[in-house]
Amino acid sequence: MSTHAMSTISNTEKDHVWQAYRDHQAVRVPVTLGANPRVVILNEQWNPEGYTFQQAAEDPRLHLEIALRHALYMRTVLNHYTDNPTGLPEFWDVGLNVYNVYEAAILGAPLDYLPGQVPDTKVCLGEENKLEIFEQDISQPLENSFIKDRLVFWQEMEKIAADMQFEGRPIRVNPWALCGTDGPVTVAMNLRGPDFMEDLLIDPDYADRLMRFIMQAAINRRAAFEEYWGDRIGRGNGMADDSIAMLSTPMYQQQVLPIHRMFYESVSTQRSRGMHLCGNATRHFPLIHEHLGVTSFDTGFPVDFGNLRQELGDDVEVSGGVEVALLMNGTADEVYERTKAILQSGIKQGGRFIMREGNNLPPNCPLDTLEAMYQATLEYGRYDD
Repeated sequence: MSTHAMSTISNTEKDHVWQAYRDHQAVRVPVTLGANPRVVILNEQWNPEGYTFQQAAEDPRLHLEIALRHALYMRTVLNHYTDNPTGLPEFWDVGLNVYNVYEAAILGAPLDYLPGQVPDTKVCLGEENKLEIFEQDISQPLENSFIKDRLVFWQEMEKIAADMQFEGRPIRVNPWALCGTDGPVTVAMNLRGPDFMEDLLIDPDYADRLMRFIMQAAINRRAAFEEYWGDRIGRGNGMADDSIAMLSTPMYQQQVLPIHRMFYESVSTQRSRGMHLCGNATRHFPLIHEHLGVTSFDTGFPVDFGNLRQELGDDVEVSGGVEVALLMNGTADEVYERTKAILQSGIKQGGRFIMREGNNLPPNCPLDTLEAMYQATLEYGRYDD
């Protein structure tokens, strides 16, 4: 692997890479990293006090502190291996993070804080009470107890931030809005556990009713938050549903795709449509692109990038890259060669590829492997080669 001084990539150069990409005139594959505050909470250097996820979830001042440490980590450490900005910002833009528990928690699942893990929820719908969920009122999302509690928590964070600075810069707490969804199959699995896979086979009417209920709740929630915040938040149209990786394509098409369509068709067709899918789900992508109009896919692993580009065509955005297991446990040379192979697979065709870890950066990831992924992209990600 050849070496490169990462610090020589200026913000101006990085901005040019992103702007050219957005203008569909890509000059090089841009590089980013998906990371949430777990990368500092589970990092002894950045969290020497040993604060836990539960403590941060219950104390708005600590939550703000962790969010700021995460922002500093992104700006002063991870920035060397991405096309994201280098240096301290004029304002620190941070927010409230509830990880992936929000939908199940909103629908009644109790929170679960396991040692050394991001927050989770416990299965709450057994055979004896699986119909009780339909008694909930999902027509007024902002009256939901979980959402009301988190909005009050957010307001406390905003008050605290107004009277403090971090690294000599003022702080802005971004509006907290739940406008996306982790998907009807995934949320149903959160609520029912593995029994939901049996529901799809032996009680498809219940499975359909539950997925439609989950999806309608997400649609109502998005509308409520967009009305609440107005122009202070964006108007995206993206969702996830990692658990469809467990389904055959015929089952997905028959039982789940119509539910996904509910979400995308609940807002203007002028909005771009994106989907995040971890796991071995790329066999579903062509169907999702054709029938749901999704034009941006954020992938996990495993992914055959060359084949995926051939199946989706040149105009569909794909984000993905080196598997996190290799980034964590492989050598820099192995990561460099894997990155090179991805970039030479044909995925660059059309200029609609973003390199990132596949998927979500783990805490304490070796920096030399991140450097190798960035370096290989600098060398093999250009469009003038």
